[in-house]
Amino acid sequence: MTTKAAFTEQEWDLVRAAPPAAGLLVITASKGGMMRETVEMAKVYAEARQQHGESEFLDELVASKPKAERAKVSSPEELKQHTLQQLREAVGLVSTKATPAEVDDYRKFIVTLTQRVAARHSEDGVDVSDAEQHAIEDVRAALAGPTA
Repeated sequence: MTTKAAFTEQEWDLVRAAPPAAGLLVITASKGGMMRETVEMAKVYAEARQQHGESEFLDELVASKPKAERAKVSSPEELKQHTLQQLREAVGLVSTKATPAEVDDYRKFIVTLTQRVAARHSEDGVDVSDAEQHAIEDVRAALAGPTA
C-alpha cells in the first residue's frame, strides 16, 4: 500500500493538485453553473472520504485539503494545456510509486470527479455540454499517458 510518505512534499502537492485542476478544466469548459459545479467537486471528495478503507492511497489523498495550483496562464487554451500536462505528470509520478491498482483508482477518481462536475449543471438542455465532454475526454487521454 502506497501512502503519502512515499512522496516528497512537492510530489504530493502535484498529486493532490491534479484532481481539482481537472475539475476546474471542466468547470471552465462551459459558461454557467460554476458555483454548483464547484460544490459538486467538494461532494465528490466528501463521498470518497466516506469510502475510507478501500484504498489507503486514496484515503490520504481525499483526507488532505485539495490543493488548487494557481497557474499563471493568459488564455483558456493555455490553462487547458497546463492542466493536461499537470495530469500527465501526476499520473506518471503515481505510476512510479503506487501499485497498478492504486494508479487505476487515482485515474478513476479524477474521471469520476470530472463527470460529476460536468453533470451538475445542465446547459443547452443537456446534462453534459459538448465542451464539457471534450474536456473530460482530454482529461482521460492525459491520464492514460503518452500512448493516448
